Amino acid sequence: METYETAAVLTAAVLVLDALLHAYWMTGRTWPARDVTALSRGLLNADVPFTPRVLAPLVLILSVGAVAVLARAHVILPGLPGWLPAAGTAAVAAGLGLRTGAGVVWALGVGARRDSVFYKLNLAVYTPVCIVLTAATLRVALA
Repeated sequence: METYETAAVLTAAVLVLDALLHAYWMTGRTWPARDVTALSRGLLNADVPFTPRVLAPLVLILSVGAVAVLARAHVILPGLPGWLPAAGTAAVAAGLGLRTGAGVVWALGVGARRDSVFYKLNLAVYTPVCIVLTAATLRVALA
């Protein structure tokens, strides 16, 4: 397997896992948090409703992004016009890059209290994962 294919599979796997988590939260469950407020604050540093109206578009976007990245690496859907997976992969890379940039800003303590669950998760998990996925998606986009 080529490195860009491995990068595509890694990125798609994380996007699909994220989509599945959002679909799970649409059921009203809040794992790993105790309630919706804790979940929202831990994930987003804000109070946001975890309703189907909010989460369903995210599930769709994450799923389409995973498909686009895999198609760009020629892992699936070989008959698609090349511009379509290329544009989708560029959009995924841009989104991940924006989240990475925001994560760095939050890690510097701007807009996030250093004693919050969100700050700690952002520093230990969210931003490092986004850095890796941004690099992986760029690798696929440039292949």
